[in-house]
This record gives sequence, structure tokens and C-alpha cells, in this order.
Amino acid sequence: MRIKRLRIKKGYSINELSEKSGISKSYLSYIERGIQQNPSLQVLSRLANTLDTDVEDLLDNKKKEEIIELQNIDDDWIQLVHEAIQNGITKKDFAYYLDFIKFKKLNGGNDH
Repeated sequence: MRIKRLRIKKGYSINELSEKSGISKSYLSYIERGIQQNPSLQVLSRLANTLDTDVEDLLDNKKKEEIIELQNIDDDWIQLVHEAIQNGITKKDFAYYLDFIKFKKLNGGNDH
């Protein structure tokens, strides 16, 4: 993550960023040192606002590449996911359906 770099660029000490964002100094330190690698969206949002940037900018290049990959998903797949959500299908339901399809394929049931 780019938090430390952006903090230094703004001229903030870790104490100042902590006070301005309302995030504890120790938690910020864990994030900057990579000990805490998955801060919540709320924490990222508060840090982004304090550092005058957006959440995406705080993410490292690998995560940005993953976001770009997601943006390249076929439109038909995106439409199917939207339809599933609109019809009340949960992530758990979808995972169950995938497991069911895998099970059918393993047992020779390929009659789609």
C-alpha cells in the first residue's frame, strides 16, 4: 500500500495522520509495515480522505491489476451476475450451485 509514501508526501508524521484520520497510531504502523494487510474499507476510506486521495490510489499495484482484470470481464458474465443478484441469489447459493455442477461433471452427468 502507498499510505506511508502519501503520508510523507503530505508532510504528516504517523501521529498527525492518526489524529487527523481517527485511526490509532499502532494500527497505522501495522498497515505501513505490512503486518496488517487487509484493513477495512472504512479505514481505507478515512485514510484516503485525510490524504486527499481515493481508496484505489492507496492500493498497491497488484491490487490495481486485479481491479483492472475484473473490469475486463465479459459483459455477458456481468449481466448474469446482475440478474442473479436481482433474483435474490446469494454468494452462498452461487457457491453451492458451482459445487453442484462440479459434482455432476465428476460423476459423468454432462446433460446441459
